[in-house]
Amino acid sequence: MTAYAIGHLHPAAHPGEEVLTYIERIQSTMDPFGGRFLVHGTQVEVVEGDWPGALVIIGFPDLAAARGWYESAAYQELLPLRTRNMAGDVVLVEGVGPEYDASATAAAMRAAAPPATS
Repeated sequence: MTAYAIGHLHPAAHPGEEVLTYIERIQSTMDPFGGRFLVHGTQVEVVEGDWPGALVIIGFPDLAAARGWYESAAYQELLPLRTRNMAGDVVLVEGVGPEYDASATAAAMRAAAPPATS
């Protein structure tokens, strides 16, 4: 199942040299794990709530590949170039397949819920 590394980052108006080096080198850390940018540093259009910062989404073949990339020596060596210069949050998450049905998920959640009390 496809997985994603999702970053909600807070970049400076003008990135420093370390951040530029990070951007130049990150793709080579993703390649061995089948990672590819789907969204990279894009400012978002907020339609609900508040979302300061930029968004990065990297797709991987599966969660093991995403975790392998994040934990790899190559990425861990590169990571401080970003974290020293840019705050943010990063999560790894597994996607859903084409057969996913939200209504079936709601039905399963409803069936698992404790009975309502009056």
